[in-house]
Amino acid sequence: MVLCPQCNEENPPKFRLCGYCGAPLAPAAPPQPPREVRRTVTIIFSDLKGSTELGESLDPEVLHDVKERYFQAMSAEITRHGGKIEKYIGDAIMAVFGLPQPHEDDALRAVRAAAGMQEALKRVNADLNERYGVALANRTGINTGEVVAVDDPSAAQKLATGDAVNVAARLEQAAPTNQIYLGAVTHHLVRDAIEAEAVEPLTLKGKSEPVAAFRLIAARGSDGYARREDSPIVGREDELAAVDRVLGELQKEREARLVTILGHAGIGKSRLAREVITHAGEGARVVKGRCLAYGDGITFWPLREIANSAAEIRADDDPTEARAFAGVRDDLARQA
Repeated sequence: MVLCPQCNEENPPKFRLCGYCGAPLAPAAPPQPPREVRRTVTIIFSDLKGSTELGESLDPEVLHDVKERYFQAMSAEITRHGGKIEKYIGDAIMAVFGLPQPHEDDALRAVRAAAGMQEALKRVNADLNERYGVALANRTGINTGEVVAVDDPSAAQKLATGDAVNVAARLEQAAPTNQIYLGAVTHHLVRDAIEAEAVEPLTLKGKSEPVAAFRLIAARGSDGYARREDSPIVGREDELAAVDRVLGELQKEREARLVTILGHAGIGKSRLAREVITHAGEGARVVKGRCLAYGDGITFWPLREIANSAAEIRADDDPTEARAFAGVRDDLARQA
């Protein structure tokens, strides 16, 4: 498509004049050869186990349906968290986080996607067991590192090569059934948002030294890193004074007030918010909710986090116990 320099509308490449405003269109630039770039990405390898045995016991059409349901569920979790399916290798899925658009939390997105894949597998197995009397199992490896990639958004396959890819595949092969192994760099990036335990260093094919690995236990909803909030805040006297005035009005008039902190990433909004909480004093009750940068159905995510935090509900708590913690009757919960 050719962009009109006057009205900014898109036109087919063969148009000489804009179909919307009639302005002359510049000739389309010749396609440039794709460039290869170095990128730090996080890679997921997840392999379906026991498919050969399934093939011996299931009708081909049934086997096709079983695999179709499995791969659809797995790929849905990967794309939901912003990953891209790089390719399918037999019964294995290779996905990459950080291409074509990198994010500061790509490693955490990949870990959350892998955890979501395990939950999705439980739902798939419940359906498959009811339909065909079978259950599937997989194993997953996640690794972060530099790769060489094709810098072309339209390319079907972007990832070229890199040791990070090989290690992710080896971690998957070493992982026990229905378990997720993380590489050392991935664990370092997400350690403050997950529960994981170190396993014995792995002797992996092609690696001269044992490789550190961690077994994922649970993924939480917080940031992937701990924030330093013990250093003194500098240069925010005016902002803090404004908040103090609002707090004074709130205590005096007993009416709701809204304070919004706006600014570019990295200028210290979270640090200022923490200082505001400190200024509020012990008489204020603080609840927190965080908006996610991606995903579906996340409009009320901050409210859910606030309610869960106030009631001390964990993500893996049983729903019945969670309702009891929150003091909500079962009939009201069902109506909601």
